[in-house]
Amino acid sequence: MSYALINTAIGTMYTRADLDAGRTDEALYGMKVEILEENAATGRSLIRTHYRYEGWVTSTDLYPASAETDQWEQNAQHWLAHPYADILSAPKIQALPLISLTRGARLQLIGPVEGDASGWVSVKLLDGRIGYLREHFLMPYVAPVNIAELDEETFRANVVATAKEYLGTQYRWGGKTTLGIDCSGLCSTAYMQNGVLIYRDASIREGFPVHPIDRKDMKPGDLFYFPGHIAMSLGGDLFIHSTSKGGYMGVVINSFDPNHPHYRPDLLAILKECGSIF
Repeated sequence: MSYALINTAIGTMYTRADLDAGRTDEALYGMKVEILEENAATGRSLIRTHYRYEGWVTSTDLYPASAETDQWEQNAQHWLAHPYADILSAPKIQALPLISLTRGARLQLIGPVEGDASGWVSVKLLDGRIGYLREHFLMPYVAPVNIAELDEETFRANVVATAKEYLGTQYRWGGKTTLGIDCSGLCSTAYMQNGVLIYRDASIREGFPVHPIDRKDMKPGDLFYFPGHIAMSLGGDLFIHSTSKGGYMGVVINSFDPNHPHYRPDLLAILKECGSIF
């Protein structure tokens, strides 16, 4: 079995190796993936992510794993927090970008730029190049954690805050970034950025930490499941989701309350189950 790292801002994952296959997910820069199969005819590789999701990516989007990339991954303890940012070739706004990345990309922070007082830091890309961006564009990388060790109140507040970072993002089938995101992409990404890996699609799946609960027990950060759709509770009747229906086209806050201006009776009518990791 061989491994690689995603070497592009968004490694689009497809349902099949064929060039007309549909999008199913997105692997982001710096993510280590397992290569399961390669198709030389179409130039695509079947990969499995660390959250156990499979799809075909363009083979040139993969950077072969090595001792150097293993060391880089070990030291890449930051995520890009900004919606979209250029990693520049020098610590000045006039510099050319080495690569432009979305929120969720992994980076290795080297440290502040010597003699600079305006917040520039240097980062190491997985191919060894050194780039620059503002320090407040970064957030600490959160590795998968043991749910039993989580502080429930803190986690709930953080996962809701993370989901809200995507408000206004357009709906994109199979998307998982601030350039476009779908319903399960929003929820799974918000959980992942807070150290919990849930199933990527809109269902409760055995082997993942979400389990069914009664709707009356729902708290902020818990999940509503509908046929082919998922949303995150904000508490009470409010929820956040990425939707292409009901007159919306992206990440919005809706409600099950008939008196709320953004009431979604269509979803309330088909609510299938509710889930929580606690």
